[in-house]
This record gives sequence, C-alpha cells and structure tokens, in this order.
Amino acid sequence: MTLPADAQAALDSFEHCTGWEQRARLLMQWGQRLPELSEADKTDANRVHGCESQMWLVGKQVDGQWQFAASSEARLIRGLVALLLVRVNGLTTQELLQVDLPGWFEQLGLSRQLSPSRSNGLNAVLVRMRELAA
Repeated sequence: MTLPADAQAALDSFEHCTGWEQRARLLMQWGQRLPELSEADKTDANRVHGCESQMWLVGKQVDGQWQFAASSEARLIRGLVALLLVRVNGLTTQELLQVDLPGWFEQLGLSRQLSPSRSNGLNAVLVRMRELAA
C-alpha cells in the first residue's frame, strides 16, 4: 500500500533525525500544525476514551475518502496524533481497516518512545476511527 503524500513527507523528515531530541522537536512541530477543533466539536460524543489526556476526534467521508480531525491538550500526544492523521487521511474505509499503527510509528523511529499508556491512547484513536468508518 502506498503512503499518502503527507505521510511520505513525515517519514522523510523523521528519517533525517539523528537522535531522540531531534525527533521530539519534530514531533512538537507536527503537533503545532494540527488545526484546533472548534469548541462545538469538543463534545462527549467526540471524546476518545482510553486516552490519559483529553482527546477529541471527528471524521467524515468525502468522495469515498476519510478526513479526520483531532485535538488533544497534551503536546506530545498532539504530535503523535498529527502523524496518525497524515497516515490515515484520504484513505478509503478498506485501507483504513488495514493501517498498521505500530508499524507506522516504527517506520518513524518513534515506537521506543511510546509508553504503554500512549500506545493505548493511539490505539483508542484508531479504534474510534474504525468505528466511525464502520
């Protein structure tokens, strides 16, 4: 499966990082690019449960392709979610169901920095995306 263009750009930028500090800085930059959700979208219905920090996710299908938006108060999580969104936005439902989340963060060189609670939170986001797509 070919990566969406934004995901490939993310992968290229992370491949040039030489250590964790560079990756962490890049992760924060990705998080800053994440558009803020409106207060109207920050409802309990859009809340992702299973995340330690508050997280909201909205998604809609446009011409057969999924477009998601998310928001979190935690800076590191915002970065991780931004990287998840570039991986899944523009996918069809079938492609979305096949996304290998651990593999994606492994490719980015970030999997070692994912604590169990962060991994669980990101998995909860992916599960929520798949629920919306079902």
